[in-house]
Amino acid sequence: MSHETDLTFEYRPFSLALDRPLGTANGSIDTRDGFLVRVTDADGTVGYGEASPLPGWTESYADCEAALDRAREAFRTGDERDALEAVDRTSAARHAVTLALADLEATRESTPLYRYLSKGPLVGRVPVNATIGDGDPSETVTRARDAVDRGFDVCKVKVGRRSVEEDVERVRRVREAVGSGVDLRVDANEAWTVAEAETAIAAFADLGVSILEQPLPAGALEGHAALRGDGVAIALDEGLLEHGVDAICGAGAADAVVLKPMALGGIDVARQVAAWVTELEITPVVTTTIDAVVARTGAVHLAAAIPEVPACGLATAEFLAEDLGRDPVLLENGSAVVPQAKGLGVEGVWEA
Repeated sequence: MSHETDLTFEYRPFSLALDRPLGTANGSIDTRDGFLVRVTDADGTVGYGEASPLPGWTESYADCEAALDRAREAFRTGDERDALEAVDRTSAARHAVTLALADLEATRESTPLYRYLSKGPLVGRVPVNATIGDGDPSETVTRARDAVDRGFDVCKVKVGRRSVEEDVERVRRVREAVGSGVDLRVDANEAWTVAEAETAIAAFADLGVSILEQPLPAGALEGHAALRGDGVAIALDEGLLEHGVDAICGAGAADAVVLKPMALGGIDVARQVAAWVTELEITPVVTTTIDAVVARTGAVHLAAAIPEVPACGLATAEFLAEDLGRDPVLLENGSAVVPQAKGLGVEGVWEA
């Protein structure tokens, strides 16, 4: 039976302008619209969460808001279990509620969030990759060089809007520009057929591309399995959300999976998936859905909770023209410096 909790649950909307439009499967967006969540206990200790719905990845904005309304009522009349049940089928809303509760508990225990999640050792930094957009060849090379000059030694190049031949040439020019010491990854966002992917992989193997992310549509598990073993590791992103770990493992469809906490329904779920796939010898890579500072910092803590995590897609603050507050995560020489304060380490966002 439910009982009243000592927690107060609040949320408020936000809208953040993007530095440049973001292309999604459902069109281009210019802002990230979402909700900031705050949970406060009887002693005044606070935990923050963020729900930033993204078309094609999470529930809609309206469904997210409705779920947060249900959670607020559940906190008022019931307990945390009722609140989690209220947001169970809405990934962005669940992300916000679970992140706020985890931040609150870690703050109560006077420990950084990543240590609350993993009970592991101190972690000072996690490696991150630079994301190079799907611009023309000159712009792609310029952005890659700039990333390397800023200390990144892993670059992920977006492809898929052009022909395979044009994209191979773009990646070739990036390799020539940054040299052999930089790890190159490529993200096709479901753009190719099997034949196109095979053509790309043959060229990418020669160019030293380490990972090709989601070359085929999410449903093509057998196709992805057939692409493995030819010199470039295959990572699934959309495919993980559509099929889950069991199906991916059963089909032998991936060498790596991309974990987006907002899309998976929380850093708790993402942490469990990371541990699961690691046991199956599949590499977990953490990234964001171009989130604001609360969720983005949560993703950094998630990455820090994963032993020997590879470079992750966490350097995404630059996609926002504005944010909810000061970013506690310093990017330095291709690494994210993990906050060591209690909980998330995010301050001042509610007041802003």
